[in-house]
Amino acid sequence: MSEVLIVPTMGEILAQGKQPEVLFWVGCAGSFDDRAKKITKAFVRILNRANVTFAVLGTEESCTGDPAKRAGNEFLFQMQAMTNIEVLNGYEIKKIVTACPHCFNTLKNEYPELGGKYEVLHHTEFLKSLLDDGRLTIEGGQFKGKRITFHDPCYLGRANNVYEAPRDLIQKLDAEFVEMKRSRANGLCCGAGGAQMFKDAEPGTKEVNVERTEDALETQPDIIAAGCPFCNTMMTDGIKNKEKEGTVKVLDIAELIANAQDL
Repeated sequence: MSEVLIVPTMGEILAQGKQPEVLFWVGCAGSFDDRAKKITKAFVRILNRANVTFAVLGTEESCTGDPAKRAGNEFLFQMQAMTNIEVLNGYEIKKIVTACPHCFNTLKNEYPELGGKYEVLHHTEFLKSLLDDGRLTIEGGQFKGKRITFHDPCYLGRANNVYEAPRDLIQKLDAEFVEMKRSRANGLCCGAGGAQMFKDAEPGTKEVNVERTEDALETQPDIIAAGCPFCNTMMTDGIKNKEKEGTVKVLDIAELIANAQDL
């Protein structure tokens, strides 16, 4: 039996005369990448379980412009941003949550000067707030005895100082949390930031994602937790490179919680 996920669009919600508590910004990866779609679905299951009234923009959502800006095309970035801001302001959006740190950073820090001022949260921050408010409970029995390490996404950690929310959530899973040597402000990039995700590697002796995966494997984890779809891809490729596919999983924090809740 195929599952039914309730994902209303802003248009549908407004037609009912309601305003959602939060807009879920899905992002390009979460919309189109097969692996990242699983993260999107896991997060939606949690929102439904916690009775959060949310909406998505659906076909009205466009790329935030992060890759264009990082690749140096400021003109294209501003065009993309202005289009999105017009839609968001048209719907009088106040609060946005996203599972992509690139979207998070761009919406939070680069849209305000173009007229897009919103409260923007990374999904780990939002999940932590649901937990703190008692709207979400986590029973991590199935992770008992599992070793989990967390890779800090650059745009979440160093760019926005969000270090505790993902760790707090992992700690609730009843697992053994192990830090990599390079973590928090000293974390190493997965190799996909700055639009590198979309271009070929440059000459060198080792890929950045392989170097970072080696950091993670040093902790002898059962699971590498991620908080970014790009990091997820890069770490998964690193695991394949190290031929550890059968022994180490790469999972987003939302997936860990959805699994713990059996959603």
